Amino acid sequence: MLNPRYLLTCVLFLTINAANAQHFALSRLFYPNLTLKADYNVPSSLDGTRDYGYSRTGFLGIIPLQSEVQLGYSLRKKFDLRAVHTVAIAQYTQIQPKIDGVSIPSNGYKTLSLGIIRLQASIKDRLWAYGGGLGMTETNETFFSPQPFFWGGAARMHILGLRTQIAYGSVIAYNQKLRFVPVFGVNKGLGRHWRASALLPFVANVNYKATKWFNVDMFAGLNGYSGGFQFQTPEEKTLRRENYRHIKIGMSANAHLFTAINISLEAGVTTFRQLRTFNSARENLTSYTPATTPYIGASVRYITSRSSLSSRFIKKMGLGQAGINW
Repeated sequence: MLNPRYLLTCVLFLTINAANAQHFALSRLFYPNLTLKADYNVPSSLDGTRDYGYSRTGFLGIIPLQSEVQLGYSLRKKFDLRAVHTVAIAQYTQIQPKIDGVSIPSNGYKTLSLGIIRLQASIKDRLWAYGGGLGMTETNETFFSPQPFFWGGAARMHILGLRTQIAYGSVIAYNQKLRFVPVFGVNKGLGRHWRASALLPFVANVNYKATKWFNVDMFAGLNGYSGGFQFQTPEEKTLRRENYRHIKIGMSANAHLFTAINISLEAGVTTFRQLRTFNSARENLTSYTPATTPYIGASVRYITSRSSLSSRFIKKMGLGQAGINW
């Protein structure tokens, strides 16, 4: 019998950019939750004469919208049992870049985004995940003249035995230009306490579950932002775009406390960093490669798994267990 809990491997790639999760673990998208998160990158050399660093704070909400099991009957006189689970993902993030300790732009970037994810398991169509969303990253000055981004995609899951799953699909995303990204995911249990997961080209993770309430992640992932800002000269105010990306490599310690609270602390480095600015014609104006630097991060999650809507779906689909595997 197919185990629908691993639908999350499929859906994870749809939420990497929207959720900007503190780190990668399947169970963190399993239960609806409200997450507060923050990280800080130590300033490092931007161009040999200046330092560049940034901090990020924000919250993420995963909100259940629909959880039900449906019985269908096709024109070919065949019954189909289908379970669906739909959640909304809402996010607000404050990003503050700094050059030589000075905030540029002065009030940083604000990201607002909203997405919808639908998980579906049926006898006829097996396991699928669908999703889409939109948002914007802007400064105070450009907030009312935004350049929105959007994304959408789907993934199919195959289960190879009880401890191995693979997923494949594609994402279409727009952020200044349209991109089509094929993805491949794998989720593999390695003994009683270890699990390896990867969703290429976005993220890879190895998790060690020490106890029911404590586990450790080792991970690497792609991250960054693309925000609009206003450049002012004596003659005029001009709109610009700043793109930043890096690869994050780190470890996190995760403790599950008081039934519904999860606390995570992480540390590592950000490397392969790139910072660029563009004009309205998408012409590259500046390009820098900041040096590799350490970072630290933390998150606190309030897990709302006791809501009747999500609990009914978890029970009917066999997704839940006695404790939450964080």
